Amino acid sequence: MNLLIGLLIIAAGAFCQSSSYVPINKIKSWSWESYWLIQGVFAWLLFPLLGALLSLSGTGAGFGDLLSLMHADPRATGFTILFGVLWGVGGLTFGLSMRYLGVALGQSIALGTCSGLGAILGPVLTGHAADLTLSVIIGVAVTLAGIAIIGVAGAMKSASLPEEEKKKAVKDFNFGKGIFVAVLAGLMSACFNIGLSFGEGLCLEGTRPVFRTLPATMLVTFGGFLTNAAYCLYQNGKNNSWGDYRQKSLWGNNLFFCCLAGLLWYSQFFGLSLGKGFLTDYPVLITFSWCILMSLNVVFSNLWGILLKEWKGVSGRTVAVLVTGLAVLIISTFLPQLI
Repeated sequence: MNLLIGLLIIAAGAFCQSSSYVPINKIKSWSWESYWLIQGVFAWLLFPLLGALLSLSGTGAGFGDLLSLMHADPRATGFTILFGVLWGVGGLTFGLSMRYLGVALGQSIALGTCSGLGAILGPVLTGHAADLTLSVIIGVAVTLAGIAIIGVAGAMKSASLPEEEKKKAVKDFNFGKGIFVAVLAGLMSACFNIGLSFGEGLCLEGTRPVFRTLPATMLVTFGGFLTNAAYCLYQNGKNNSWGDYRQKSLWGNNLFFCCLAGLLWYSQFFGLSLGKGFLTDYPVLITFSWCILMSLNVVFSNLWGILLKEWKGVSGRTVAVLVTGLAVLIISTFLPQLI
């Protein structure tokens, strides 16, 4: 029963993350750098901090103890933030992959690269390579195969649709540029799980298993916020878009949807922490949990892509390839436990 509950919680978080770009479409008259920075305040600072504070429940500790914890192991804290900074580069290019490829294909390519590298490099770089059992490696391979199949469907879509049809679904569609940006985003986004691996011991004694990774999540997202904030403020200056913040009439609407986007985005890692707490009797799935989250992110992002009509007008053969890829990803989420 715990197995099912854990997987369902991770799936709920994945659905929320895949939905996080929908509220952004409701933001009015702000440039990309302005709304990306404001939603980042919620996604990478406020909600992760609340999550880390939640991890203190039942320990009798307070905020001061959380700060002391960060100073107790400077090496772990430093590496966790450092990989968060590197992950921030992936966060920046991840947004651009949506711009050039759309929600479905952009997330598929970026998250596929992120999934495989994150699952493997995390244990390797932290000295836990023994956790990479044969079943985990097979699961990662199947995950990548499913995402590759979806990539093939995207290439078929690009080749079959006239330019005007592509632009209707994705205004700035550019397959070549989008693939490059999406792969780069995946490479750097894998640093998130590496950061979590370095920070896995950063929790107070008595912390409930479902909350154990939340302090490390806060540190990784803090590092990512530094990267994104620096770039967004640079773009504000370069594009002279400071006026976005002075449009008082838009703040109510835009702040609400930035907050909603940030909450939905953070839910994936909150769900990952809670879900892993129910998988403590399944060490293989604990190691594979990063791939499970990324696989389900891809599944749900493509479902959103279908709803947003990003696949409208493609051939039945292309749809069949897409559905095959989604089916392989769904199977991959529980395959390691069956081997």
